[in-house]
Amino acid sequence: MSTITGTDGSKNTISSDRGHLVNAFGLCVRKTRVNIKRLADEPKAAPWALDGDYFSRQEGFYEIGNWTSSFFTGMALIAWRETEDEYFLKQVLRLAPYYREKVFNHHLDTHHDLGFLYSLYSVALYKLTGDKQQREVGLRAAQMLAQRFNEKGSFIRAWGRMDEIMSPVGNSLAQTDNMAIIDCLMNLPLLYWASNETGNQTYRDIAVGHANMVMKYFIRPDNSLWHAYRFNPQTGEPIGPENFCGRSVDSYWARGAAWAIYGFALSYAYTRDKKHLDAAVRLAKKFTSQLDKEVVPVWDFRLPANAEPVRDSSAAVVAVRGFQELAKHHVADLDILKTKNALLDRVCCKEYLDASDTCPGILKNAYGDKNAYSSWGDYFLMEALSRELNNGETWW
Repeated sequence: MSTITGTDGSKNTISSDRGHLVNAFGLCVRKTRVNIKRLADEPKAAPWALDGDYFSRQEGFYEIGNWTSSFFTGMALIAWRETEDEYFLKQVLRLAPYYREKVFNHHLDTHHDLGFLYSLYSVALYKLTGDKQQREVGLRAAQMLAQRFNEKGSFIRAWGRMDEIMSPVGNSLAQTDNMAIIDCLMNLPLLYWASNETGNQTYRDIAVGHANMVMKYFIRPDNSLWHAYRFNPQTGEPIGPENFCGRSVDSYWARGAAWAIYGFALSYAYTRDKKHLDAAVRLAKKFTSQLDKEVVPVWDFRLPANAEPVRDSSAAVVAVRGFQELAKHHVADLDILKTKNALLDRVCCKEYLDASDTCPGILKNAYGDKNAYSSWGDYFLMEALSRELNNGETWW
């Protein structure tokens, strides 16, 4: 048995049996050994799949919508760090020309998820190996991400080609050029890192500006969240909320809430701005209050009573990472800590883990409104297990 101490000094005894977590981490390592070679053999996007076969999808590595390739490289680098098996590093390095090409020669076909792609590739490799070429590529990605910043609205534009002309509201281009989404909080660490590396305050100012904008416009009075928000691209004036991933504009998308918890906690790690930490704690408390006896959240917390309660285990593991980050900063209360453990325990069981060697996917029910596998679900599961078992640092 072991004891959890809450922020108020209260103590709670829990089981210290972590064999199921160790087994789950071993499963991640085993499948990553196969998956990273397949990605290196044929670089492409690898988002989600109903049957867990990510590699059957045809979205190319250089396509603008690709935000998922690095979940496999991130898993491989965790595996390398914790097993010291050089195989994983060798496979990851095979992809280096593609990552360089994407931001130097295909940079117009990128979007705000450069943080997802390059924090878990170039930044991670540079931190692990000291390779200056990877530093150069990571800084180039940060430069491209910074160019998406709308200074008047203080938001990072989520989607659209970089050479699209900013358009008046009502023009068809406004579908992409005047919008920020909650997911982008996870891209900010790339900018914070670039600022620390170069001493260029602009990167940090952009990241802080976007984080503060999210606090102002995305968080509702009850600490639920909008998924997206539109602005006038010329004046920066707010237009109103939008939705692309939740059930509706007024709903409460579970994975978006998890992105925000983790993203604000990561912003605090760089800025030490207590507003960011307070936001993460408030969102975490709201998230935990929405969970039922199944523990793993439904994909949207505001489903109608007659809707199928599809679970989203990817939201669960991203939230776990946010809770772990809050614990690192000593602000996770007993309820948050207990929920962290309960979520990890639940997803590391046979109902949620696919141990079959014929299936590339690991975590079931990890997409949202579909009973599907997702590469981000697999990655954040492995990242959470690494932190829980080995106190492993990450590259955000």
